[in-house]
Amino acid sequence: MVRATAVLAVVAGALIGTVGVSPPPWAAADVRVNLPGEVKTLRMGDGTVVTMRRTHERAVVNASLGATPLHRNVWVSGRYQITASREIKQFKVRPGYIVGCQGFFDNIDNALEGGDANFSEFDGIDEAGAGSTIALGPGKAAFFNLTDAERKDDFSTERHEPYFRVKKSDHVKYRYVNAQLGLTGCIGFAQARSWMRLAVETDYATQILDFFGRPFSIG
Repeated sequence: MVRATAVLAVVAGALIGTVGVSPPPWAAADVRVNLPGEVKTLRMGDGTVVTMRRTHERAVVNASLGATPLHRNVWVSGRYQITASREIKQFKVRPGYIVGCQGFFDNIDNALEGGDANFSEFDGIDEAGAGSTIALGPGKAAFFNLTDAERKDDFSTERHEPYFRVKKSDHVKYRYVNAQLGLTGCIGFAQARSWMRLAVETDYATQILDFFGRPFSIG
């Protein structure tokens, strides 16, 4: 089962989860940001071509949550489409947003891109679910997960994972609407950017792919 905060998820052409969302009451001072669509294509070692697309990404930023400059709030929406040139044994998809305080994004690509299939945690980066508020100091960052998937392990114990799986398909579609990210405690400027980590497993190869969105100011 996949649960999502303010997310409509469509995977491999089938609706797997819906959460009813009422748009927040936008204030006149809120800043609306429309972000550009992006495409990234890579060829795996076995020749499989994987294409990731991000479209309709937008954010509404309220930089005065709590009536002080230390609080920010942002609602984000967007769509992902992943396609492959052949049927994939398994996709693992972890969508979310990174929120950073004062310059964390200067080296984010080098710090996070690549690596192994560690979908559970990232060294030095706090994690929260969409709909939460997290405290950050200068130079720190947090990752907001957009999904919470429930599954049983080998001992039939319920586990929660911040990613979902799609097996034996050549495509994945995913949409999220008005997912809320909250930040407090950051003195100075703060930024956010979307980030999806994708694991693609075929019969002959496994590849970890990262797909970063464009950073935008949240005050």
